[in-house]
Amino acid sequence: MKKTSTRLADGRELIYYDLRDDSVRDATDRRPLDRTVTTSEIRRDPLLGDSVAIASHRQGRTYHPPADECPLCPSEGDRLSEIPDSSYDVVVFENRFPSLAGDAGRCEVVCFTSDHNASFADLTEEQAGLVLEAWTDRTSELSHLPAVEQVFCFENRGAEIGVTLGHPHGQIYAYPFTTPRTALMLRSAATHKEMTGGENLFDAVLERELAGERLVLEGEHWVAFVPYAAHWPYEVHLYPKRRVPDLLGLDEGARTEFPKVYLELLRRFDRIFGESEPPTPYIAAWHQAPFGALEEFDGVVREDFALHLELFTIRRTSGKLKFLAGSESGMNVFINDVPPERAAERLREVASS
Repeated sequence: MKKTSTRLADGRELIYYDLRDDSVRDATDRRPLDRTVTTSEIRRDPLLGDSVAIASHRQGRTYHPPADECPLCPSEGDRLSEIPDSSYDVVVFENRFPSLAGDAGRCEVVCFTSDHNASFADLTEEQAGLVLEAWTDRTSELSHLPAVEQVFCFENRGAEIGVTLGHPHGQIYAYPFTTPRTALMLRSAATHKEMTGGENLFDAVLERELAGERLVLEGEHWVAFVPYAAHWPYEVHLYPKRRVPDLLGLDEGARTEFPKVYLELLRRFDRIFGESEPPTPYIAAWHQAPFGALEEFDGVVREDFALHLELFTIRRTSGKLKFLAGSESGMNVFINDVPPERAAERLREVASS
């Protein structure tokens, strides 16, 4: 992998990740851009104890542009985009309309390929491996920013999810706090550790799922399963078999096997509802341990957390979506219409031949 860092016309950082070591990235951003101005701030809810990002400047962000005006495609002739070069393998840049900025954190965009009509599932294993390297590198770099406490790499796919740009891409949020979902996991891990005399909760969950009927696929280094209490109609958790707190901890074996396993999962997701259905909308979310202090979690250390990816869709059956209605949105109590055992069975049925 070759990494080349440069700057866009408004001062934002842009980074090329190339498969070839001899790639030259010297194209300049020719757009007449003013410096990006953001209004992001973090407000803490005194009742729930969580944090909300207020980012009114995002109302003016790019919204469903035609394909020939896509800001994530390479620049070509007089059509200038966020990527100055005429081609790329993987590129990461600071979001022009960030939810988090300055002391409130940082938001980046990750473009998986220059092919506008592709999806992550269309990548080769070599390309998917390069994306993993980019995620890992950005996790390392962002973790050293003074304001950052947790790094979240994720992909939203599909208009049903709320994606406003059709180009295959993901995002990275660098939060200035430990996110509520991660805090819940850490508290559960702390309670389990105390009650069992030191047993790791993530290890216990993985051991149970490896022996159960919700297993979806298993490799030498990775295992994917539908969790016992899945929130979403089709939800898969992907774990490395050797527990590590973040992407930086993955060994060479896990890094080498990841593209094959992950691409197979994504391709199965697109087959859940049949070949005649539109591509399955999904969210793919990496869960990594926070980089800040964990004193509030009663004896839990970073190494107790288990890196894992959660992949799920809001489509519950052909032509129907799972909406977060009263119970989910009002009380955070999920109601799942698809039994996790049946979801796992379906995901095994649609395995590649």
